Amino acid sequence: MPIQIKTEEEIRAMKISGKILAEALEESCRFAKPGMSTLELDTFAENLIRKNNAIPAFKGYRGFPATLCTCLNKVIVHGIPKKDEIMQEGDLLTIDCGVIYEGMYTDAARSMIIGVPPRRDSYLLAAPSAPPVGKSLNNKRNRLIKTAYEALNKITDILKPGLHLNEIGKTIQKIVEDAGFHIVKDLTGHGIGHRLHEEPIILNYWDGTPGPILKPGMTLAIEPIFAAGTGKMRLSSDKWTLITTDNSDAVQVENTFLITENGNEVLTEL
Repeated sequence: MPIQIKTEEEIRAMKISGKILAEALEESCRFAKPGMSTLELDTFAENLIRKNNAIPAFKGYRGFPATLCTCLNKVIVHGIPKKDEIMQEGDLLTIDCGVIYEGMYTDAARSMIIGVPPRRDSYLLAAPSAPPVGKSLNNKRNRLIKTAYEALNKITDILKPGLHLNEIGKTIQKIVEDAGFHIVKDLTGHGIGHRLHEEPIILNYWDGTPGPILKPGMTLAIEPIFAAGTGKMRLSSDKWTLITTDNSDAVQVENTFLITENGNEVLTEL
């Protein structure tokens, strides 16, 4: 199936969807505290989305039971919020979320350190000087988050009409591997709009092929996903949660992008 070009009306709805999602993610990051359950955070995010006359895109998607994917430390993606899963100071938390507004989807994820107030000026990056856990562990988790946002920011810089799609993965892979981390190659970004997952598949690594050429009106969910240790993963008994095989920390950040005539617009930022 070809990559869909969105109409002006569809783009308008996606822009509203993206702003609702960006607000929900930012407020959820600020709300997350040590001693709080991931289920409590999920309820908070769902209330914010529904208050804005939007629909949580993940809830019910292929049977997923929640608004957020909440991923702590070794969890890579698709963590299910739980009443008895309590966030601790120093945990690396990733929250992934989607929103539907007037039938149009957006998707984004943020990562942070629990107990460290997130800062918008650094894409919710934890302060490098904060010592919520043992120094070496905290520094590695900060480096994971810093590298993830560096990769996403670099994609924001290069994304434009005429770029070959697989330059995205090539760029992400270099930044991640130069930092000493490992791409989780089985997980990808994707097109988005009328559905949560559309063409194209967006690799986070270079597979040696250029891929299709980007054109104005395309909408893409780009999400660097990588780990401190192995890039391999295992499926939890809940049949959703994906965890690093060596229990090393993992990170994911994501934005929904619109390809414009002269570059791109990030739809999931305030």
